[in-house]
Amino acid sequence: MPSLIDSILEAASGMSSRNPRFPFAPDDWTPEVALKIAQQEGLKLGEEHWEVVRALQEYFARRDGSPGNLRELHDALDEKFHSKGGIKQLYQLFPGGPVAQGCRIAGLKVSAVAVDKVVAAPSVNDVAAPRGVARAIDNTAAYPGI
Repeated sequence: MPSLIDSILEAASGMSSRNPRFPFAPDDWTPEVALKIAQQEGLKLGEEHWEVVRALQEYFARRDGSPGNLRELHDALDEKFHSKGGIKQLYQLFPGGPVAQGCRIAGLKVSAVAVDKVVAAPSVNDVAAPRGVARAIDNTAAYPGI
Protein backbone atom coordinates (compact mmCIF):
# COMPACT_ATOMS: atom_id res chain seq x y z
CA MET A 1 0.00 0.00 0.00
CA PRO A 2 1.51 3.39 -0.93
CA SER A 3 2.39 5.78 1.88
CA LEU A 4 0.43 8.96 2.38
CA ILE A 5 3.29 11.05 0.98
CA ASP A 6 3.52 8.82 -2.12
CA SER A 7 -0.22 9.23 -2.69
CA ILE A 8 0.01 13.01 -2.32
CA LEU A 9 3.00 13.23 -4.68
CA GLU A 10 1.30 10.97 -7.20
CA ALA A 11 -1.89 13.06 -7.10
CA ALA A 12 0.10 16.31 -7.40
CA SER A 13 2.05 15.06 -10.39
CA GLY A 14 -1.12 13.83 -12.09
CA MET A 15 0.66 10.59 -12.87
CA SER A 16 -0.99 7.48 -11.54
CA SER A 17 0.71 4.11 -11.57
CA ARG A 18 -2.68 2.42 -11.82
CA ASN A 19 -3.78 0.82 -15.02
CA PRO A 20 -6.60 3.06 -16.31
CA ARG A 21 -8.60 -0.02 -17.36
CA PHE A 22 -8.56 -1.25 -13.73
CA PRO A 23 -8.87 1.85 -11.52
CA PHE A 24 -10.00 -0.13 -8.46
CA ALA A 25 -7.41 -2.93 -8.70
CA PRO A 26 -5.46 -3.91 -5.59
CA ASP A 27 -1.98 -2.38 -5.50
CA ASP A 28 -0.20 -5.71 -5.94
CA TRP A 29 -2.38 -6.89 -8.86
CA THR A 30 -1.69 -6.68 -12.59
CA PRO A 31 -3.55 -8.04 -15.61
CA GLU A 32 -0.54 -10.29 -16.22
CA VAL A 33 -1.04 -11.90 -12.79
CA ALA A 34 -4.71 -12.43 -13.66
CA LEU A 35 -3.80 -14.06 -16.97
CA LYS A 36 -1.41 -16.44 -15.24
CA ILE A 37 -4.00 -17.45 -12.63
CA ALA A 38 -6.65 -17.89 -15.33
CA GLN A 39 -4.32 -20.06 -17.38
CA GLN A 40 -3.59 -22.25 -14.35
CA GLU A 41 -7.34 -22.63 -13.87
CA GLY A 42 -7.97 -23.46 -17.52
CA LEU A 43 -9.61 -20.16 -18.50
CA LYS A 44 -8.90 -17.95 -21.46
CA LEU A 45 -9.93 -14.43 -20.47
CA GLY A 46 -12.02 -12.38 -22.87
CA GLU A 47 -13.54 -8.92 -22.51
CA GLU A 48 -16.55 -10.31 -20.61
CA HIS A 49 -14.19 -11.78 -18.00
CA TRP A 50 -12.35 -8.47 -17.65
CA GLU A 51 -15.68 -6.69 -17.14
CA VAL A 52 -16.47 -9.00 -14.21
CA VAL A 53 -12.94 -8.51 -12.81
CA ARG A 54 -13.42 -4.73 -12.89
CA ALA A 55 -16.85 -5.03 -11.25
CA LEU A 56 -15.45 -7.21 -8.45
CA GLN A 57 -12.53 -4.84 -7.86
CA GLU A 58 -14.85 -1.85 -7.70
CA TYR A 59 -17.24 -3.67 -5.32
CA PHE A 60 -14.36 -4.44 -2.95
CA ALA A 61 -12.87 -0.94 -3.22
CA ARG A 62 -16.18 0.65 -2.27
CA ARG A 63 -16.25 -1.57 0.82
CA ASP A 64 -12.68 -0.86 1.98
CA GLY A 65 -11.29 -4.10 0.57
CA SER A 66 -13.82 -6.40 2.18
CA PRO A 67 -16.65 -8.19 0.39
CA GLY A 68 -18.92 -7.80 3.41
CA ASN A 69 -21.88 -10.11 3.12
CA LEU A 70 -21.10 -12.66 0.41
CA ARG A 71 -24.77 -13.06 -0.43
CA GLU A 72 -24.93 -9.33 -1.16
CA LEU A 73 -21.91 -9.66 -3.46
CA HIS A 74 -23.55 -12.56 -5.27
CA ASP A 75 -26.78 -10.59 -5.64
CA ALA A 76 -24.91 -7.45 -6.74
CA LEU A 77 -23.18 -9.42 -9.50
CA ASP A 78 -26.51 -10.92 -10.59
CA GLU A 79 -28.06 -7.44 -10.75
CA LYS A 80 -25.12 -5.78 -12.52
CA PHE A 81 -24.97 -8.46 -15.21
CA HIS A 82 -28.72 -9.11 -15.41
CA SER A 83 -28.98 -7.83 -18.99
CA LYS A 84 -26.25 -10.29 -20.03
CA GLY A 85 -27.78 -13.35 -18.39
CA GLY A 86 -27.07 -12.61 -14.74
CA ILE A 87 -25.41 -15.05 -12.41
CA LYS A 88 -26.12 -17.96 -14.74
CA GLN A 89 -23.95 -16.33 -17.42
CA LEU A 90 -21.26 -15.55 -14.86
CA TYR A 91 -21.05 -19.26 -14.00
CA GLN A 92 -20.48 -19.91 -17.71
CA LEU A 93 -17.58 -17.45 -17.68
CA PHE A 94 -16.21 -18.62 -14.33
CA PRO A 95 -17.02 -22.32 -13.89
CA GLY A 96 -15.24 -22.26 -10.52
CA GLY A 97 -17.79 -19.67 -9.41
CA PRO A 98 -18.02 -15.94 -10.13
CA VAL A 99 -17.24 -15.09 -6.51
CA ALA A 100 -14.45 -17.55 -5.66
CA GLN A 101 -12.76 -17.90 -9.05
CA GLY A 102 -13.56 -14.35 -10.14
CA CYS A 103 -12.03 -12.92 -6.97
CA ARG A 104 -8.89 -15.05 -7.30
CA ILE A 105 -8.37 -13.71 -10.81
CA ALA A 106 -9.18 -10.15 -9.70
CA GLY A 107 -6.57 -10.35 -6.93
CA LEU A 108 -9.15 -10.15 -4.15
CA LYS A 109 -9.39 -12.13 -0.94
CA VAL A 110 -12.67 -13.69 0.10
CA SER A 111 -13.39 -15.88 3.07
CA ALA A 112 -13.16 -19.65 2.81
CA VAL A 113 -16.95 -19.92 2.79
CA ALA A 114 -16.94 -18.27 -0.64
CA VAL A 115 -15.48 -21.33 -2.29
CA ASP A 116 -17.95 -22.14 -5.01
CA LYS A 117 -18.33 -25.88 -5.30
CA VAL A 118 -20.26 -26.87 -8.35
CA VAL A 119 -21.73 -30.25 -7.65
CA ALA A 120 -23.01 -32.11 -10.66
CA ALA A 121 -26.30 -33.89 -10.32
CA PRO A 122 -25.96 -37.66 -10.52
CA SER A 123 -26.43 -39.23 -13.90
CA VAL A 124 -29.36 -41.56 -14.45
CA ASN A 125 -26.79 -44.36 -14.71
CA ASP A 126 -25.39 -43.50 -11.25
CA VAL A 127 -28.69 -44.18 -9.52
CA ALA A 128 -29.88 -47.72 -8.91
CA ALA A 129 -33.27 -48.46 -10.40
CA PRO A 130 -35.93 -49.94 -8.13
CA ARG A 131 -36.42 -53.70 -8.46
CA GLY A 132 -38.39 -54.57 -11.57
CA VAL A 133 -37.82 -51.20 -13.24
CA ALA A 134 -35.44 -50.92 -16.16
CA ARG A 135 -32.76 -48.27 -15.86
CA ALA A 136 -32.79 -45.50 -18.47
CA ILE A 137 -29.74 -44.94 -20.64
CA ASP A 138 -28.00 -41.60 -20.22
CA ASN A 139 -27.66 -40.22 -23.76
CA THR A 140 -26.76 -36.65 -22.84
CA ALA A 141 -23.22 -37.05 -24.17
CA ALA A 142 -24.52 -38.41 -27.48
CA TYR A 143 -27.19 -35.71 -27.79
CA PRO A 144 -25.83 -32.39 -26.48
CA GLY A 145 -28.46 -29.87 -25.51
CA ILE A 146 -30.87 -32.40 -24.03
